[in-house]
Amino acid sequence: MGRLRRSRVHKAQRDVHRAARTRARTRDLDQIQLIDLDPKNREKLESQPLDFEKPGLAQHYCVECAKYYESDHALQSHWKSKVHKRRCKALKEPAYTIEEGERAAGLGREKKKPSSISQTAKEVEMG
Repeated sequence: MGRLRRSRVHKAQRDVHRAARTRARTRDLDQIQLIDLDPKNREKLESQPLDFEKPGLAQHYCVECAKYYESDHALQSHWKSKVHKRRCKALKEPAYTIEEGERAAGLGREKKKPSSISQTAKEVEMG
């Protein structure tokens, strides 16, 4: 009779999970909005000098997705893809600011109007 043991498929392999977490990340949306989409920076990114370390010698770069492509044909087909169109749609929304993040966490300053109950309590104490 054969073995009845279950196969172990990456269940407890720490390196597999770590590799997924530390994969090469692209730039975040707020970085692209604030830095890369600026007309001066965009022109520099689209016309980069030859770099032998990057795909396509750094000549075919999508600014919105922050990715290099091997050829002009690959870049043209990327521009027509759903991935690129979704990214462009997400970039049209304004980026979160630090103040907005603090308000969401409950740390920001909110202009609170005193409620009528607290005003009546103060009037009773004073009067």
